[in-house]
Amino acid sequence: MSDKRMFAIAVAIMGLGVAAFPLSGQAREIIDMITTPFVDPLLARPPQLDTGKILPGDDTVRPCPVAYDPATPLTLPIAVDLALCNNPQVSSAWATIKVQSAALGEARAGYLPTLNGGFSKVSDHTSFPNSPFESSSLKSNTAFGNFSWRLFDFGGRNANNRSAAALLDAALAGHDAILQKTLSSVISAYFDVQTALASLQARQKSEELSQQTVDATQRREKRGAGAQSDTLQAVTALAKARLGRSRAEGDYRKAESILIYTIGLPANARPDLIEDVDDPVDSIRDDLNTWLTQAQIHHPAIIAAQAQLTSARERVIATRSEGLPTVDLTANFYRNGRPNQGLSATSTHETLVNLTLNIPIFDGFSSTYKVRGAQAQVEQKEADLHDAERQTLMDVVKAHADAMTSLANLDASQKLLEAAHAAVNTVQRKFDRGAADILEILNTQSALLDAQQERIRCLSEWRSARLRLLASAGVLGAMDIAGDNFMGK
Repeated sequence: MSDKRMFAIAVAIMGLGVAAFPLSGQAREIIDMITTPFVDPLLARPPQLDTGKILPGDDTVRPCPVAYDPATPLTLPIAVDLALCNNPQVSSAWATIKVQSAALGEARAGYLPTLNGGFSKVSDHTSFPNSPFESSSLKSNTAFGNFSWRLFDFGGRNANNRSAAALLDAALAGHDAILQKTLSSVISAYFDVQTALASLQARQKSEELSQQTVDATQRREKRGAGAQSDTLQAVTALAKARLGRSRAEGDYRKAESILIYTIGLPANARPDLIEDVDDPVDSIRDDLNTWLTQAQIHHPAIIAAQAQLTSARERVIATRSEGLPTVDLTANFYRNGRPNQGLSATSTHETLVNLTLNIPIFDGFSSTYKVRGAQAQVEQKEADLHDAERQTLMDVVKAHADAMTSLANLDASQKLLEAAHAAVNTVQRKFDRGAADILEILNTQSALLDAQQERIRCLSEWRSARLRLLASAGVLGAMDIAGDNFMGK
């Protein structure tokens, strides 16, 4: 067996060994360093991968928190940071940017020549059994090199480069769309918890008020100033208040669990939420057409769909160019023979230079169907763009209507709450003097609870609708969630 065959078998055995036994992390890093010594020689990597992604309306990148401290109150900005850092969809979208960046570099590499080389040490021993001829031996060091460069095509490389660049833009916009979606989910979950917490607190106050009423009716009954029926009605109202408090506590725990899952905290975490504040914003009163224009220009889902359509159109050009002529320059150098050929007893050097015109003549109509498929992809991406625009604008219309309605309800709910408080205080003083019966005070307490629930609901709907409108328009950033804009100043 020749040394050349033994070398080939050894390489095959080494390959099987690498496949059968997983390499350590350090070994993989060494192999990666050897096989790909350059990080980004063709400058295809977008700067966002190094600097980080800035949310719309922000000036700086928001770093991921090291860990959440349970002793720190969970504000909405902290919840947003945790969700953006822990959401697997955000990580996947970030990895997609890296994939498309590598694809752009691969497309740019089509403009450059390729160079390959090889070296082998060959020993050939030939013997002639039962023959008067003596055996012979040949040894040779064989080397070869290949240079290839495509000089001309009908726009295929340019189209591939533009298509890859458009897909990278789509990946960047897709990442922004995932961020907006994540922000919207966190906002909804956070304010659901705030609403549930406020509802629980209102139910607890209602239970305390019902307990005070029971105590008052029992005192009046002992003095003979009240009937037993009044006490029984008060006890019934207290039992109803306790049931409502229990249900409100269950709703709060459910909403809290959803928020914990959304922001990626451990399932047993119990974050401490601070009491929320009012945040009216006059800019939300902008005309609906202004918000629709904002969405058409800035929403990342529309931008991503537009980039996908651009890429599909470039793919039609690239696919069509595959069936057109090309011009290639190749150069080859061989020392002591060509690869996989017999050895020569004399030393040789061979150099070849070729200028080749490749003219496709017939491929069984394969290129025809490839072009038809690429054109169909364009039609599909056009439909996807129209659907993204329609869905986005529909979300803006709904969010704008919700924001306007909830904003109008704020004043009405505040006046209702003030009137209910005044009624309870008045009836309570009358009841203490014996000028009001039990039904009157129970009715006013029930009306106060309803007013508190309406106020809580209106505040939550307003805050959620305002931020959802910004997210639907594609302009929601961290400064809109935390800071002057969020506080309505």
